[in-house]
Amino acid sequence: MRTFQTILIRISRSFDYLAGIMLAFTALLVVANIIGRTFLGSSIQGSFELVGLFTAAAVGLALARCALENSHIAVEFIMDRFSLPLRRAADIIVGLPSCLFLGFTTYNLFVYGGRIAASGEVLPTTRLAYYPFIYIVALGFFVLTLVVLLDLLKSVKGVELK
Repeated sequence: MRTFQTILIRISRSFDYLAGIMLAFTALLVVANIIGRTFLGSSIQGSFELVGLFTAAAVGLALARCALENSHIAVEFIMDRFSLPLRRAADIIVGLPSCLFLGFTTYNLFVYGGRIAASGEVLPTTRLAYYPFIYIVALGFFVLTLVVLLDLLKSVKGVELK
């Protein structure tokens, strides 16, 4: 299980790094669009579409690291008052449906990406195929599912790996 956790940490850090690059690109695109519109009287065609795509991909890629580091909102101030067995039981009761839901979501994102790829659908302004971004989000959700699975396994076994 320690090897599984180490691999997930490395993947999630890499995905988080890519998410940062995507957000930086998005910020540069927005600034360039504003400067172009203000000083040149012309905006970048499709900037709205690109900002949406890159933001969605960045969020999808950053989810796993957030979950690994417990950087999300949690109810630990309530859970810390319960006994260890009760906390483990609550983690299992919440973790199992969460893992199933995320696995279902991941699967359907990959299916949806495949459907969009097969249809040849593109964005209206840029004519850019957007199925790769759907796959990126699906990949991010896949790693998030693995992180939730790791937490679930740790709860079942009653171990805390660092």
